[in-house]
Amino acid sequence: MTRALLTGNGAAAWGARLAEVDYVPAFPITPQTEIIETLAGWYASGAMQGRLTTLESEHSMITAAAAAAATGARVFTATSSQGLLYAMEMMFATPGWRAPFVLVNVSRAVATPITLEPDHTDVLAARDCGFVQIHCANAQELLDSVLIAYRVAEHPGVRVPVLVNQDGFYLSFTREPVELPSMDSVRRFLPAFAPGEVAFRASKPVSQAVAVLGGASYSYFRYELHLAVMQALVAYEEAAQAFAAEFGRRYSAVDTYRCDDAEVVFFMIGSFAAKAGDAVDRLRARGERVGLVRPRLLRPYPADAVREALRGKRAVAVIDQNLSMGFGGVLYAELAAALQGRPAMPMLCSYVGGLGGRDIRVEEFFAMAAESRNAAASGAVPATRLLYSGGELREVRKLQAIAAAERGEAGARP
Repeated sequence: MTRALLTGNGAAAWGARLAEVDYVPAFPITPQTEIIETLAGWYASGAMQGRLTTLESEHSMITAAAAAAATGARVFTATSSQGLLYAMEMMFATPGWRAPFVLVNVSRAVATPITLEPDHTDVLAARDCGFVQIHCANAQELLDSVLIAYRVAEHPGVRVPVLVNQDGFYLSFTREPVELPSMDSVRRFLPAFAPGEVAFRASKPVSQAVAVLGGASYSYFRYELHLAVMQALVAYEEAAQAFAAEFGRRYSAVDTYRCDDAEVVFFMIGSFAAKAGDAVDRLRARGERVGLVRPRLLRPYPADAVREALRGKRAVAVIDQNLSMGFGGVLYAELAAALQGRPAMPMLCSYVGGLGGRDIRVEEFFAMAAESRNAAASGAVPATRLLYSGGELREVRKLQAIAAAERGEAGARP
């Protein structure tokens, strides 16, 4: 085992290399491009055996990935933001093919307006398509999760694609020390893909499905896919245990930090959870009983593990880096559904922040903890809060006024 200084993108590429993927269909998009460039360099130099092909779009890329996986190849690809949305038709189609592959999404906010900075709107738009979703907070977790993802995807009871998510720029372009496991140890954990019936031979063509079904057959087919995704809860736990036995790092479906005696916890996904952990340490130093709960596995939803992590807490500050228009935060809604009707349910407070890469400052974590504690004491649920300061609003209005003045609008003043 060696150690290297890697970006999140570099860690994702190393995960694919260590998994000895056979085929990488690709289309570049910021901030994912470094993953594909790294893999292309390795294929060109002979460091990896297999093939990388650049397709004309993300739609074709996902189609090619599933088609190759259906022949028994181990397949890897990656995308981001608008690219994920462009692929969405095939994101829904390919899980039904039961052709397992791994997709790394580098989260970036979606238009309009356009931005290169991250939030989770893109990946959460794909939560209902049938892909298993694993969310990572650092580069080591990202590399390791790619390996775990193949073991889950290729599990005989699952056989669906797995999406591994990282935050653009905050993680994808930030360097940190990463342990690179030996190829021998990876092969012990992740043997070669045994496709079984999920394979294609031109000499022995076999129909694996039909294109059009009536309502009754369609309902059964879709429910079978749902059960396969639910089986990923068991497959993930098995893979996490095997990974810990081989490499000494344990990745539970729900990560908890300083939660045993916590009264108030932050609930969130992604790399910003590292900032929440720092806020927890500072609040603990003040004598406040605060913790952090971070789901790694978002599909299938680890409801039992989430409930156990939140058992006995007074309040939960749910921090969404997404905004479901006309409703609010997706994480908040799903957590509320998971806790509905359970005894001693904690007070849930909803916060939306980090949109378009907007920072969440440690002082804001302090304020969320205090407001959530007060809400639990009073029994009054606060309205969803956008993490946005008055100073930021004044700056936006100033820029709007300057733009209006430049257009010569009457009465406009900067």
